[in-house]
Amino acid sequence: MIILKTDDELKQMREAGRIVAECHALLAKAVKPGVTTMKLDQLVEEKIRSRGATPSFKGHHGFPASICVARNDVICHSFPDSTPLLEGDVVTLDVGAHYKGFHGDSGWTYAVGEVSTKLRKLMEVCHQSLLLGIEQAREGNRVGDIGHAIDTNAKRHGYGNVRDFTGHGVGRELWEEPTVPNYGLKGKGTRLKNGMTIAIEPMFTLGDWRAVFDSDGWTARTLDGSICVQYEHTIAITENGPQLLTVL
Repeated sequence: MIILKTDDELKQMREAGRIVAECHALLAKAVKPGVTTMKLDQLVEEKIRSRGATPSFKGHHGFPASICVARNDVICHSFPDSTPLLEGDVVTLDVGAHYKGFHGDSGWTYAVGEVSTKLRKLMEVCHQSLLLGIEQAREGNRVGDIGHAIDTNAKRHGYGNVRDFTGHGVGRELWEEPTVPNYGLKGKGTRLKNGMTIAIEPMFTLGDWRAVFDSDGWTARTLDGSICVQYEHTIAITENGPQLLTVL
């Protein structure tokens, strides 16, 4: 069931989203060669709790940390660890905050020091594709319009577009209906209505888009070991168009 949010509920979701955005502002300064993702996890949890919120991910289906980490060939859902980040790495850090009954959810890929031109271009195109998908998140459009815009841009640039993981509704639950794939057909899928709140999260690779799982049952990697990046915002569909909720 898709749950439409009232204006008051959207205000509360903006507060949850703002906390997530504050975490990413902190991470943007903290990500550098030599730092560990365990340290970054600690920084995020402290920030979230200092704002009177709780980490959405910690304990969710047994997940042990406050951030999801995806370094280089990892697509998503890996744990923070004590291995230092290296110059030239890319790392996606996914943050969720639960505040006064509602969740905010946003993931972002960060360059660790200087990265190759090839990786920088991958990051730019994936972020651009997120914005193209958001532009389609308007009342009367359909979920397929979002996915089609994202997938068309991936194909235009020759990147793999991960299909095994998708965007989703967000609200009182971290994962709500509808599912929001990063591919689709124009005019197909769930119709979008004002009051819907969804996370859009394209994941692009330099090679194969297919995923394999580590033995921990959580960590998903690209089948061919190619680099993966991701950009995600939680948004609201309103009469004034799509509104970003996970921003300062």
